[in-house]
Amino acid sequence: MGLFSLGRRREPRNAELSRRIAAEVRTLLELAEEDAVSISQIDCGDAACAGGAETIILVMRKGQRTKAAKIPKAMHLVEDGDIEAGLKVLR
Repeated sequence: MGLFSLGRRREPRNAELSRRIAAEVRTLLELAEEDAVSISQIDCGDAACAGGAETIILVMRKGQRTKAAKIPKAMHLVEDGDIEAGLKVLR
């Protein structure tokens, strides 16, 4: 367990899902090689959050402030259409 894991272990499946979502974000936003994408999942107590969690997308473009988008679903429930809809706030 890592120093900053706060007692939780990252599931291997989430790492794979995170990479898939990040790749789709890169394609949809036409990001450059030097731009970065971070995908994470946090607990969500709102009934609107499917799977009891929401997926957070951080987009860090070189020379710009970091922008965030949220998908009110656990990572394993996110589909391509959800990613596109979630990214509308970044365009």
